[in-house]
Amino acid sequence: MARPRKVRKIFNPPKMKGFMPYGMQSLATEPVRLKFEEFESIRLINYEMLSQDAAARQMNISRPTFTRIYNRALKIIAKSFAEGKPVNIEGGNYQLDKDWYRCRKCYKLIQGLENHFKCEDCTAYGENELIKLN
Repeated sequence: MARPRKVRKIFNPPKMKGFMPYGMQSLATEPVRLKFEEFESIRLINYEMLSQDAAARQMNISRPTFTRIYNRALKIIAKSFAEGKPVNIEGGNYQLDKDWYRCRKCYKLIQGLENHFKCEDCTAYGENELIKLN
């Protein structure tokens, strides 16, 4: 029997739901799926400039597991670039460090319900307009 997978710890969910290629019709192509933990691996290595050891500790996984996740993320992004496919960032085996919500109307990220307020461009009010991440 296989060992259960460890939940990957994520501190900041992505601000966007995905990316679309520019300059071609992407409606005809099937999007690729980038999981939350794959996005986090790219963020930690390429944006935060952490080593793989430090990034693995932050995500609460082993370094070899982190390397597999990171390499899978690079492959997905390369496929998107090479084939002009949109990228959807969704799902995976992750746990957020705090409660995060996304507005159903404007897609803004909110950390905790106490931080929710009506933004200028959004007509959403109240908790029923929020989607809990994870």
